[in-house]
Amino acid sequence: MAASDKKQSALQEKKGISQPSHVSKTTADKIKSKRTNRLDTKELLKEILNGDSTALSRAITIIESTAKKHQEDAQSLINGCLPHANKSIRIGITGVPGVGKSTFIEQFGKLLTSEGKRVAVLAVDPTSGMSKGSILGDKTRMEELVKEKNAFIRPSASGDSLGGVARKTRETILLCEAAGYDAIIIETVGVGQSETVVHSMTDFFLLLKLAGAGDELQGIKRGIMEMADLIVINKADGENVKAAKLAKQEFNRALHLYPPKESDWPAKTITCSALHNTGIDVVWKELQSYFETVKENHYFSTKRKEQNKYWLLQTIESRLQSDFFNRPEIKKELKEQLERIDRNEITAFEAAEILLNLND
Repeated sequence: MAASDKKQSALQEKKGISQPSHVSKTTADKIKSKRTNRLDTKELLKEILNGDSTALSRAITIIESTAKKHQEDAQSLINGCLPHANKSIRIGITGVPGVGKSTFIEQFGKLLTSEGKRVAVLAVDPTSGMSKGSILGDKTRMEELVKEKNAFIRPSASGDSLGGVARKTRETILLCEAAGYDAIIIETVGVGQSETVVHSMTDFFLLLKLAGAGDELQGIKRGIMEMADLIVINKADGENVKAAKLAKQEFNRALHLYPPKESDWPAKTITCSALHNTGIDVVWKELQSYFETVKENHYFSTKRKEQNKYWLLQTIESRLQSDFFNRPEIKKELKEQLERIDRNEITAFEAAEILLNLND
């Protein structure tokens, strides 16, 4: 091949793209420094306390990280935020897929921001049991609320957490409170798992229902209904209005059968249409009435103490489980015992006893 042909060949190394003239060297160095230097948690904490949503997002990413290098930074951020937390109302919202949780939360959030409140939505997306992936599309579904300057939406993957609540949601709540958000809304997956987890971390538990779904008096729903402080029948519009009214009567009859709550708050059922934005203001009035009641009779502070106790025990349990399974001898023995179970040489209970005895 001639020398002139080599110059025309496409298989040649090219020089990198030169720095644009309008970008100063100082700015470029700052950007590079942010990418390469270790996180400055003190600066990030300062930005969070100033209400910076970008800093809040970065901090939550660190909290959710399972990398060991982030654990120390995460704990530092949590400790720094703790004195500034516990000043919001925490609202848990659950319901089966398709009940309209995202639409309801968007309209409810817009109502709160219109009254000057800052709202954080921690929307938990279901994680696929097969691919282990999540869509995390709540910002797409809440396209109007996401534009509100006083609203913060953070989608998280549910992972294997019971009740569809992300494992780090409790810590994320503290960060959002420290950032100055008045209302923290936690949207659960609502796939029929135990909702005890979300109930344990919120002050108010709202259950969204659909009219005519056939579960007005279904016994399996009793546990969730007993935890609910308010049942809201969504999509009460058009031809569904009559069915929604009938469902409301049935649910209210069912609620009368349950013993009184410790909060002295009589749970009730109301209807709304998130799509047409009707009845959302009634929901907010009910919440305000609830918080007036529980703060007056001191149940609010009592439940906050219960939340802290529950999460202390959960954290210990989670830590012990993690430490146990990460031990090299446990990993080795677990593999052997699983193989023995597959060969029908031992029962699962005997295998568990052997593994637990290694921990002594």
